[in-house]
Amino acid sequence: MDIKGQVAVVTGGASGLGAATAQRLSAEGAKVAILDFDAEGGVKMAMQIGGIAIHTDVGDQASVAAAFDTVIDQLGKPRIAVNCAGIAPAKRIVGREGVLSVDAFEATIRVNLIGTYNVMSYAARAMMEQETLDGGERGVVINTASIAYEDGQFGQSAYSASKGAIASMCLPAAREMAAQGVRVMAIAPGLFRTPMMEGLPDEVTAGIVANIPFPHRLGDPAEYAQMVCQICENAYLNGTTIRLDGAVRLPQR
Repeated sequence: MDIKGQVAVVTGGASGLGAATAQRLSAEGAKVAILDFDAEGGVKMAMQIGGIAIHTDVGDQASVAAAFDTVIDQLGKPRIAVNCAGIAPAKRIVGREGVLSVDAFEATIRVNLIGTYNVMSYAARAMMEQETLDGGERGVVINTASIAYEDGQFGQSAYSASKGAIASMCLPAAREMAAQGVRVMAIAPGLFRTPMMEGLPDEVTAGIVANIPFPHRLGDPAEYAQMVCQICENAYLNGTTIRLDGAVRLPQR
């Protein structure tokens, strides 16, 4: 797919991997809609790239439906959708003094998994209504898993479960949408230089980087955005999860 001129939806586009993706897609000539719960941050990023921002709770179906109505009304039907919105609370299943974390688990699944499913559903429906491009393609959905889906650490049960589900549904979703010319891919990023990582003390970051074989550094969000564009452009990428991680494997803690 040629990105230039296409409508692209990016969730979580106000910061981190989503912001880098919105910037890169815009630079490639796409018309970008940022869907983010951070309304102010979304507007700032949209102004930088000449796109639009819509305050959206991805875990709420009505909010996502309204957001896609706005996207289609203002920009047109999307051919590219990238799910970057997510949360990563660290909670033990059974904490100190027997405190449970069911609420945190539900919140994580709601945002990370149900949010991804909501956006994928509305994006795919809009794509299926498009005319086919050369080769029969109508669009591509790119979801964000995490290397935690395979290497989940202590306290990451909820996060790993949500990201594992995203990776697991990639193939069946791609198979389901193949007849309509819609591809589904997932990226499982490793340890990237995002606002969450930048807030850690230097010594903690150094310990994390020490476990990354090569390149011996945190990932750059621009590299995630580059992978998004490569998936868009390569029509034979479909139904799989790509680890983007510098060969790191997370230790137990």
